[in-house]
Amino acid sequence: MKIVLLEPLGIPDEVLVEKVREAAGDNEVIYYNTRREDTETLIERSRDADAVVLSNFKFSREVMEKCPHLKYICVAFTGYDHVDMDYARERGIAVSNCAGYSTSAVADLVFGFVIDLYRNIIKCNDVVRNGGTKAGLIGPELEGKKFGIIGTGAIGSRVARIANAFGCKVYAYSRTRKNLPDVTFTDLDTLMSTCDIISVHVPQNSETTGMISKEKIALMKNDAVLINTARGPIVDSIALAEALNNGKIAGAAVDVFETEPPIDPEHPLLNARNCIATPHIAFASVQAMYKRADIVCENIRAYLEGNPVNLV
Repeated sequence: MKIVLLEPLGIPDEVLVEKVREAAGDNEVIYYNTRREDTETLIERSRDADAVVLSNFKFSREVMEKCPHLKYICVAFTGYDHVDMDYARERGIAVSNCAGYSTSAVADLVFGFVIDLYRNIIKCNDVVRNGGTKAGLIGPELEGKKFGIIGTGAIGSRVARIANAFGCKVYAYSRTRKNLPDVTFTDLDTLMSTCDIISVHVPQNSETTGMISKEKIALMKNDAVLINTARGPIVDSIALAEALNNGKIAGAAVDVFETEPPIDPEHPLLNARNCIATPHIAFASVQAMYKRADIVCENIRAYLEGNPVNLV
């Protein structure tokens, strides 16, 4: 088989290639150390592949139609909505993902966001460098705050544990209720209207796109903050920006948008009051990149042995 790595995966090239070649055995491995997302290049790189590895760029029907040998896609990412899954199923192309590698990394950033929003770290840094004081920058503590988690998969569950450690009262909304210590499950409207901090951790699909709508945001308390490290389209960006600019809610932090960075400077959330924005980096810690590479290799090894794992 010909296995094609379509892009770098965040660890040194030589380490990645060695890991994948060990997993692939006698099979051919081709590695591209540049990320290219245009259809023409993806077709050129993938056309002779039996298996491809990619992270979070669009892998469309148009590309796959030009890949007659393609049997397996390893998505080096948790989400896989950027792959045309309908066509993959139609063709019988197996698809695996790498869920779990970024659980700790994403949860870490959630609390980086929350603490910054509450304690005004960025603003304090600017003020002290310009001869200012703490006046107007004193914020609340996390202890005792009602922390709402939307989606209690691996990341949401870890966020719940950390929130408990901070002394928060943790609430959750999820399709499947789990037995999580010190977590009160409730309906979405109650969570939106009750919680001081709301953090989104659901996958993007037809049910969750637009889930945090203008109507849901309108339920939030005036001093509440919203964190989105899941997927951009889950939250109505225009409605969120309006709520921030109108003082309807106190703040927000977003790591995800409708498209991958670079983001249009005119995007409403980049121009909204008290909104922290980062370029889809929550998943990308040093340790997470190595964890991801290891899962990619296990996925490849398992597929070649006829027992594929992490199928989606």
